[in-house]
Amino acid sequence: MSFQLRRAEVLDGEQLSAMLGESPARAAQAILLAAGEGEVEAQALLGQILLDGQGIAQDQALALRWFGIAAGRGHLMARNMLGRCHEHGWGIAADASVAAQHYRIAAEAGLDWAMYNLANLLATGRGVAVDHRQALALYRRAAELGHAKSMNLFGRYLEDGQVCPANPLAARDWYRRSAEGGDFRGQFSFAAVLADEGRIDEAVDWLEKALAGGNLNFLRVASQTLASAVDPKIQALAGRYALRCQ
Repeated sequence: MSFQLRRAEVLDGEQLSAMLGESPARAAQAILLAAGEGEVEAQALLGQILLDGQGIAQDQALALRWFGIAAGRGHLMARNMLGRCHEHGWGIAADASVAAQHYRIAAEAGLDWAMYNLANLLATGRGVAVDHRQALALYRRAAELGHAKSMNLFGRYLEDGQVCPANPLAARDWYRRSAEGGDFRGQFSFAAVLADEGRIDEAVDWLEKALAGGNLNFLRVASQTLASAVDPKIQALAGRYALRCQ
C-alpha cells in the first residue's frame, strides 16, 4: 500500500482522504498495518492521523514517535512534522530551537514547507537568533518552488525593502501569485495593492476569498485593518470578518 502526498503541510493523499471520508477506522487500520510492515509513507501518515485523531484515538506523543521513525528513514515531511511538534508542544515540551534543527534538515534537503517554517523562526527569533537575510533567502527558495505562503512573505520583504532593495512591482507580482495559489494572507496582500490602485471591485473579490479561507488570528487582525479603510465597500467587509471570528 502506498499513498501519494499532496502539496500541503499534511501527510495525506487522495486514497487516504477517500478512505477516511468513507470509513476512518478502516483507513486507520490499513495505515497501521502498512506502517507495521515498514512502509515509510504509511509510518508518516500514521503520525498524522494520530496527531489529528482521524479514525484513531488522538495520541500526540505516539504521533511524535512515528514521525521520528519515518524521519529517520529519510521522509522529509515527517521530519518537518517533527519540527512542528517541537515548535508547538504537540506530544512533547515546546522547544523552538529543536524545531529549527528539524526544519533545517528538511529545508536543506529541498522541502518547501520546512524552508517556510524555518524562515518563520529566523524572522521572529524563536529558538534561533533573528536573521532576516537567511529568512528572506528561504522564503525566496520556497516561493520559487511554488509555495504560496512563502510567496506572500517574500513579497512583504520586497515591498518593505527589508535587507533587500525595495521593489514594489516585484512584490505585487508575488502577492498575485500567492493569492492565485490559495493563500489567504496573499489574497489579503494582493487586495491591498489593488485597492491602492483604485481597483476596488477586484480588491473586494480577493477579500471575499481571504474571508472564506482565513484562520481566526488572521480574521481578527484583518477585521481591524478593514475597519480603518477609506473605501466604504472595503470598510463594510470589516463587520463580516469580525462576525466570522465569532
